[in-house]
Amino acid sequence: MNGPHPTYVDGSPAANSIRARRLGIDTRYEAVVFMHKECQICRSEGFTAHARVLLRSKNQQVIATLYQVTGGLIGHDEAILSEPAWQRLELTEGESIAVSHPAPLDSLSHIRSLIYGNQLGESAFHAIIGDIVDGQYSDIHLSSFLTACAARPLDHNEVLALTHAMVEAGDRMAWPAGIIADKHSVGGLPGNRTTPIIVAIVASCGITMPKTSSRAITSPAGTADTMETLAPVQLATADIRRVVECEGGCVVWGGAVNLSPADDILIRVERAIDLDSEGQMIASILSKKIAAGATHLVIDLPIGPTAKVRSDQAAQALAAGLASVGDAFGLKTKVVSADGSEPVGRGIGPALEARDVLAVLKCDPGAPADLRQKAIALAGALLELTNFAGPNQGEAVAAQALDGGRAWAKFQRICEAQGGMRTPPTSRQQRPILAEQSGRVRAIDNRRIGRLAKLAGAPDDKAAGLDLHVRVGDRVERGQPLCTVHADAPGELAYAFDYAAANRDIISIFEP
Repeated sequence: MNGPHPTYVDGSPAANSIRARRLGIDTRYEAVVFMHKECQICRSEGFTAHARVLLRSKNQQVIATLYQVTGGLIGHDEAILSEPAWQRLELTEGESIAVSHPAPLDSLSHIRSLIYGNQLGESAFHAIIGDIVDGQYSDIHLSSFLTACAARPLDHNEVLALTHAMVEAGDRMAWPAGIIADKHSVGGLPGNRTTPIIVAIVASCGITMPKTSSRAITSPAGTADTMETLAPVQLATADIRRVVECEGGCVVWGGAVNLSPADDILIRVERAIDLDSEGQMIASILSKKIAAGATHLVIDLPIGPTAKVRSDQAAQALAAGLASVGDAFGLKTKVVSADGSEPVGRGIGPALEARDVLAVLKCDPGAPADLRQKAIALAGALLELTNFAGPNQGEAVAAQALDGGRAWAKFQRICEAQGGMRTPPTSRQQRPILAEQSGRVRAIDNRRIGRLAKLAGAPDDKAAGLDLHVRVGDRVERGQPLCTVHADAPGELAYAFDYAAANRDIISIFEP
């Protein structure tokens, strides 16, 4: 074989060595290897397509899914690796890797036990989460675990154990300040981009708020995607500390630091199979906050027919679970229920949402009133929770920080500390969707309006998405623009409009 060969720890050459090739195949998160079906390793080891195989380089190893190829696309003496596999193995061109069977996954027995209705203890959850973080689980294994957690809901002790396992599987941050504020939204509302505003308000009041946020998984924008149009968000832990020590707050991408790494893996599969279980959601939310060092947490819980949480009963159960588990970890938690019947703000998509955020922070007369009020309400709740403001005084204090310009000044300084403030990009293609009849807006479907923005190119294209021109209850006339779709290319614009044509009731209108 050509190139350096991997070796065992004792220095002896590794068996089943094969030359690795890189073709730039993007499989997003999953490590994948492509090999010829008739290559010596596949024949001798009895590998079949979709087998899980252990790949080892000189310094690293990863579990990957095998796909087999016939014909001349791949040589018998080479293996083509997806980008995630290549990067995790830290390979350079010309190197070889060893391919072998992975060790048995003992933690799968715990998942089988969970499927059969048995209660799991902390050691079982630690074993499962440890193997997930190590990349041992395929998406099939992950789906089995998530389904088992939903089919027989986890009890309080199991949620505690799962949360603890998820926290311990990654790094933890500690801060010298006694009070560390945080905020989280359960999600489900397009345009609900309150976090940058809240961080600016709270930090301007002298409360430490190091906010690590997510990128979008299935939504048109995550907070990190929106913030990235305004400032760099991919900061190392040392840089996060520098920004927070300087300005008292930050808004950065949590994926750049190793806080509860199992959470991102589980959420990706959870969203793909459209399965939200209460226990898993609680562990997901709180493990990130605990790992980030939070002491006081406000949770935004939108409730609506097309939001993630659809009933008051479900919201009450989730709020009680969050409060009890948070209390067990010493995390003071307050859940704020909110109307989730329609999107918040006007922009949906990273740059368009950033524009709304800036309008609120600058107190522009045309800023979205609902986004402003929601940010003030959540920031006020956090100010009261941390005892900076007295009972029922938080919103007034938050509004003063915003209206007096302190929040906007603080936000600018945070952006500069994170690497410099940016101007959000604008789209090349814009086209309105027009009302087909006169009447009043009866409903806006959160899920499908978010889907429309994604088809236009959001969040990968930061300028893509849509602008809403109406709200529920507004009177519209036939031919009036309901929203404007933004895209980078004519093809994406047409793709979004094909979806809109097939879903004419995304924004439904009735004649009173």
